[in-house]
Amino acid sequence: MRKFVAHRAKRLISNATVSLLNPHHHHQSSLSSSNHYYYYYSSILPRFFTSDTSMASNNSTPPLTVDSLNPKVLKCEYAVRGEIVSLAQKLQQDLQANPGSHPFEEIIYCNIGNPQSLGQQPITFFREVLALCDHPNIIDRSETQGLFSADSIDRAWQILDQIPGRATGAYSHSQGIKGLRDTIAAGIEARDGFPADPNDIFLTDGASPAVHMMMQLLIRSENDGIFCPIPQYPLYSASIALHGGTLVPYYLDEATGWGLEISELKKQLEAARQKGITVRALVVINPGNPTGQVLAEENQRDIVEFCKKEGLVLLADEVYQENIYVPEKQFHSFKKVARSMGYGDKDIPLVSFQSVSKGYYGECGKRGGYMEVTGFSPEVREQIYKVASVNLCSNISGQILASLVMSPPKVGDESYESYSAEKDGILLSLARRAKVI
Repeated sequence: MRKFVAHRAKRLISNATVSLLNPHHHHQSSLSSSNHYYYYYSSILPRFFTSDTSMASNNSTPPLTVDSLNPKVLKCEYAVRGEIVSLAQKLQQDLQANPGSHPFEEIIYCNIGNPQSLGQQPITFFREVLALCDHPNIIDRSETQGLFSADSIDRAWQILDQIPGRATGAYSHSQGIKGLRDTIAAGIEARDGFPADPNDIFLTDGASPAVHMMMQLLIRSENDGIFCPIPQYPLYSASIALHGGTLVPYYLDEATGWGLEISELKKQLEAARQKGITVRALVVINPGNPTGQVLAEENQRDIVEFCKKEGLVLLADEVYQENIYVPEKQFHSFKKVARSMGYGDKDIPLVSFQSVSKGYYGECGKRGGYMEVTGFSPEVREQIYKVASVNLCSNISGQILASLVMSPPKVGDESYESYSAEKDGILLSLARRAKVI
């Protein structure tokens, strides 16, 4: 049957083509199917391919110019990947094409945290688990036992059992694989000492898409403002501009170790309101980027109280929580601080961001991360889920890594000593670089 249909279609198209090339071959009286094909090929298609200048637009202006682009895109700036990086790439091409053409032999990109590009080796346990999850057919092979640790094999089986169909190439739930969110929630609870709900976890392709998602939800027009620290990581100024909002700056105090002064927040909030701007959220980067400060717990409590009083969503960028090199400093998540103050799940809207790109793991290219969303009504949560669903889901390798970061090998595990040694070595190297810089 399929051969007949194919042959019939081929004959009709062939006849129509002949008719197109030789109109006299076609008989007007014919009501066959080929007549319809002839009409299509001879009458309709030429309209799309005609060289008749009368069919062409008299407007010589290109359909898209810089001036006709979305003005929000033009307003957006992202210096981390801007002109300096473009110049560095050009110099690198010069060096490759003409060695010795410059008084240096190598370009080292320090514009963004990207440690594996500078030679940092990935954590073995993480990569073993990823490899086994992506190719489960090798798990039961005898040679695998000699190449992979028993812990990584066991963890890979645990993860695969949580993935429908054990297929890392399939879409997942829009918030991420439920079992992996369970693991992350357990890791958050172990870190903070307060309960965490896996349904509050949204796994994302790094922290940046999560930030964009929240900006998209919060910003309605340029009359909506987002508090943002200065200095800041330019993701925030760029995303605020891209989504059409207004950046409301608050300035960190270098004299107090780049601390956040509540008096500064109050001053900037009043100034914004006088301009008719509705400030909707406060971004806090802790530990800081680029300043490197670690907020004192007392300062964090003041920030929580300020957000509660002023009705602001607290956006806590906590992706550098592992990058603390001063013994007397300690990371406390804003969720932990809020819960210790007696605020529950419904008392203050809080979004916490985490990424596998930072810390000691530095898995930037795997694009893994998550946001923990608490303090929002069910109706708002439904809209957050809807926006997440538009992107279908985050990549599965990043999801797996996020779960591994929040649940690494523990004391007593076979992999713990080697994992701990690799982690300490990386952290020591990062600490040395931090002091040098």
